Amino acid sequence: MATTLATAGPAVCAAAATADWRDWLKLMKPRVVSLVVFTGAIGLAIAPGHLNPVLACAAVLCIAVAAGAAGCLNMWWERDIDALMRRTMRRPIPMGRIEPADALAFGVALSVGAVLVMALATNICAASVLAISIAFYVFIYTIWLKRRTPQNIVIGGAAGAFPPVIGWAAVTGSIDVMPILMFLLVFFWTPPHFWSLSLYACKDYDHAGVPMLPVVAGAKVTRRQIFGYTLLMSGVAVLPWALGYAGRIYGLTACACSLIFCVLAGLVLFDRQDASGRSLTGDAPARRAFGYSLLYLAVLFTALGVDRVVG
Repeated sequence: MATTLATAGPAVCAAAATADWRDWLKLMKPRVVSLVVFTGAIGLAIAPGHLNPVLACAAVLCIAVAAGAAGCLNMWWERDIDALMRRTMRRPIPMGRIEPADALAFGVALSVGAVLVMALATNICAASVLAISIAFYVFIYTIWLKRRTPQNIVIGGAAGAFPPVIGWAAVTGSIDVMPILMFLLVFFWTPPHFWSLSLYACKDYDHAGVPMLPVVAGAKVTRRQIFGYTLLMSGVAVLPWALGYAGRIYGLTACACSLIFCVLAGLVLFDRQDASGRSLTGDAPARRAFGYSLLYLAVLFTALGVDRVVG
């Protein structure tokens, strides 16, 4: 599985010919894209002003396509380490169902198309931020940071935080305080989300040579970082309410959900561990924290939408 497609020979090329639409869809990381699109749609929905429903749908579609393009380019670049990790080795490129050059062309075409359509359907501001988000994820996170520093998730988290800003800009043509607060929420949510995953996927990352925090600094440090960033995220989560940009529905939801997240992060911190910080419970607290983190972000952005409708 560690053999790259460039040297895999005719067998890989033959396998690549069997690719169908599901393989191309997998290149776009649809499970990741769904949450990205949702936060972008909420950013668009709560922005002041009005956007034609057809153009609004086009803007959300552009966010989805751009996120999928970034995921595709990520898989193209990381095809060597994907082949080494149990979690990713069955992706279309490592399996030889899609050739790297085809994946690269597909990702570039989707990226260019999404940015151009966004510019035509909405405005230059939204299209520019969309282009920056793709470039940040591909060049800053995937190519530069991921294999070089354990802070890859912290800095690279900005890439996934752009969609609500893009949605807001699609309506207003500008960037205000509220989209920046949404950006910061997703930005500080990213480390506890991904580091919870990395705690129980540590062997995969170590085998692939990816310097995730548990691999480089150890499990104990990672647990402390998860808890610390969860506290920071919780403070940021209530800012829209505290500063008057969101109402009581969102404020109460943010407080309750953040409290639960802090409790789960505390369970990760104080999980039964051996001397090295590895879990003696099968990383059950980390798995729960990771699963809840997905629900947390979805619920908070839903509350923003509901708050906007009610308020």
